[in-house]
Amino acid sequence: MKTGRRVSTLPLCLLATGLATAALSAQSTSMDGALSARVDSVFGRFTAMGSPGCALGVVQEGRLDYARGYGLASVEHGVPITPTTVFDIGSVSKQFTAMAIVLLAQDGKLSLDDEIQKFLPEIPRYPAGAITIRHLLHDTSGLRDYLDVMGLSGISDEAVTTEADALDAIVRQKETNFPPGSEFRYSNSGYFLLSVIVKRTSGESLRDFAARRIFTPLAMGRTQFVDRHEMIVPGKAGSYAPGPGGNFVLSLANWEQTGDGAVNTTVEDLVKWERNFETGTVGGAAGIAELHKTGVAGGKPITYALGLGIDSLRGLRRVSHGGAWAGYRAHIVRYPDLKVSLISLCNLSNSNPGELNQRVSLLLLEGKLGPAPPQGTFIRSPLARTFSPTPATLAGIAGTYRSPELLADWVISVRRDSVLARAGLGAEYPLRPVAADTFAAFGTRVVVSRTGETVTGLILDNRGLRNFRLTKVEGR
Repeated sequence: MKTGRRVSTLPLCLLATGLATAALSAQSTSMDGALSARVDSVFGRFTAMGSPGCALGVVQEGRLDYARGYGLASVEHGVPITPTTVFDIGSVSKQFTAMAIVLLAQDGKLSLDDEIQKFLPEIPRYPAGAITIRHLLHDTSGLRDYLDVMGLSGISDEAVTTEADALDAIVRQKETNFPPGSEFRYSNSGYFLLSVIVKRTSGESLRDFAARRIFTPLAMGRTQFVDRHEMIVPGKAGSYAPGPGGNFVLSLANWEQTGDGAVNTTVEDLVKWERNFETGTVGGAAGIAELHKTGVAGGKPITYALGLGIDSLRGLRRVSHGGAWAGYRAHIVRYPDLKVSLISLCNLSNSNPGELNQRVSLLLLEGKLGPAPPQGTFIRSPLARTFSPTPATLAGIAGTYRSPELLADWVISVRRDSVLARAGLGAEYPLRPVAADTFAAFGTRVVVSRTGETVTGLILDNRGLRNFRLTKVEGR
């Protein structure tokens, strides 16, 4: 869980030195004035004084037709965002990892249907079935998400963690979330393991392989996998989250794993990547086609391909992916039938570039989309419920809980009507009651298991873990 963050309290005289705090940083446009003004209004909140923000690129027929920066790359120094600003793009990185695997398959170094233990012998062979490289690519492996395993072990984003740490977290797992190939469930473990496969089959780190085989051929000179936390990346935006009193706080991360994330790049470089989907300079036509092949789960097609989500917007074919890491947020969407792409890269944790791209899409594609679908029924998440426990319902919950699949014990404390949890050396945080013996924290459901009146353990469920059990080892 997160440790404390520092609040930015810069004097207004310093903030005022960055003209982009209340203005746009324009680079190029062939868009008419009325439409560009409507597009700019979508990003209006980031032009407030002292705000982090986003870079936007609109690509048509392989050309960067509209490029703007909104807000600050550095709140501390008043540096504006431009289309040449570097951002960490989080899970948008996965399509580059997928391309690296496709290139290795074309080289004859591996097959997408190889069992992963051919390259990763330390990964257990689970009773639920064999896991292949294709399962990793399509997120149908059933592997638990190492981000959740490490986070629930008390390891914060700010801690320095390595490839070996992530491998250890995955190797510890005694079972999968489901039999491989039976379901789709997004898991960062798959794409992290693909980075290790690249390293073991090519003899190069994913950073070096991608530089040689992808980024250099496409002249993406400001793009790289960043695999060392202390690495200086020239022109990189700072990473921020909303703070108290309308200020901003630093949102830092020092994890060194790659594959599931870690690409640092710019709007201008990503235009070259988008162009490659048409030219096939890297991967050829066969490689591009492979990247767009959607998977199968439980005998039914899914919308996830190789690091790309493929669906439609009001009848128009859409290819997209989002990313989030620390305070960085990214989203790329392509409408291949119109040869239009949108790239939004942001350095504020609540920026939501997927929604921003959606709003810009509706402006740019006006008259080219089918009718809007009827509004669906809002379904409230069970984790949003409220519940007031009594001392009797909290009896026996305090204590120490352990799982060999985590890297540290959980300690649960009960103080009056509050339940607090701490994992290892991580920060203590509240478990919010949502029902009897059921709590929520950071998207995780925590259910207390009992034998009669005796508390015996906890069961955790979230996006990356299903039916994950801890046993109570101490406490009344």
